[in-house]
Amino acid sequence: MKPNSDYKRLFGLIGYPLGHSFSQTFFNQKFENERIDARYINFELSDISKLKEVLAVNDNLAGFNVTIPYKELIFGYLDAIDPEAKAIGAVNVVKVFRQPDGSRSLKGYNSDSVGFGDSIRPMLSPEIHRRALVLGTGGAAKAVAYALRKLGLEVTMVSRSKTTDVVTYAELTPEIVADHHVIVNTTPLGMYPHVDECPEIPYDALTPQHICYDLLYNPDVTLFMRKSAERGAQVKNGLEMLLLQAFVSWNIWNK
Repeated sequence: MKPNSDYKRLFGLIGYPLGHSFSQTFFNQKFENERIDARYINFELSDISKLKEVLAVNDNLAGFNVTIPYKELIFGYLDAIDPEAKAIGAVNVVKVFRQPDGSRSLKGYNSDSVGFGDSIRPMLSPEIHRRALVLGTGGAAKAVAYALRKLGLEVTMVSRSKTTDVVTYAELTPEIVADHHVIVNTTPLGMYPHVDECPEIPYDALTPQHICYDLLYNPDVTLFMRKSAERGAQVKNGLEMLLLQAFVSWNIWNK
């Protein structure tokens, strides 16, 4: 792995795969527009253990984002964790601190919960949107569930595997869907290039009172969103959440 030493500060994204991500374009456009001497690059790591190599060869690395599948695995590489990220159980922002002796330490944060919460809040009607289904149980799902609970909603997690406090897709009846007017897809189902995939839920039980939010943003309209909209549900993709959490990430790196 070659170092990226042409800029004063380096930022990036670790995950696998990263072909779907717009973060690199967003940040580098920001740096160019604001004349910031920095660069944001994708570190596509097939194994999170390769993060050590990234750190070793990039002395100017000041911070990075974390995406699928490492939002929980990153905990083992951190020296400190922000209390809210610890409560969520997932990290998607890491700040690199320089110590007086020249060594570096890593502290993890979570900007997903703030980004998602700020994005969905204007869509909610308290008298209607009281219960939510969160499809998936990974790091993003944990941040979404945390944000929804802070907004006062009762949350049920949905997964392929049965565990405590989690229902399976097979158990997801039309009655359950009809009773939960917020449904959030946090899984990669439907992400480019697999655009013909979507979570298997009883779409016929959706109504115009439902909000169906997909954290994916590539493609703009996922199959989950399209099938939900056909039943009259209000739909939204994750692009705004991406931008909002990116602003939070930048503030974390510069505070």
